[in-house]
Amino acid sequence: MGDRGENIKSALILLEKLGINVLRSSSIYETEPVGFKDQDWFYNIVVKAKTELDPADVLKVIVAIESALKRDRLVKWGPRTIDIDLLFYGDLVLDKPELRIPHFYLQERRFVLAPFAEIAPDFVHPLLKKTIIELLNECIDTSIVSHLE
Repeated sequence: MGDRGENIKSALILLEKLGINVLRSSSIYETEPVGFKDQDWFYNIVVKAKTELDPADVLKVIVAIESALKRDRLVKWGPRTIDIDLLFYGDLVLDKPELRIPHFYLQERRFVLAPFAEIAPDFVHPLLKKTIIELLNECIDTSIVSHLE
């Protein structure tokens, strides 16, 4: 779905423009699709960011960026130009229909945990009380996650 690397760069630029200061970014990882397998592999990164926006407004920014980068939601887990998830918001725990923090499935997704472990291996999941590196080491997801740069 377009130039995967350029899509990530564009998303990072838009985050900054819309009030989310990217403090650190992982390397890019090429990852095998999970769920819907008949598609190109994805590029994934994890960023640490700072913002004055509340979680609901961060979600609005995410949706706006996905829309600006022509994200279509045609097939669950299907091809897309960009997919941005809010994984954590500090140690906040939020469970609303429109937004769940921490992200509900992150501990089951190697494609999230591997880049996350690169930039914050000791970050503690506020519900599971385990570090990101512990979650990665315990993750049963066997999908391929390859470090690109």
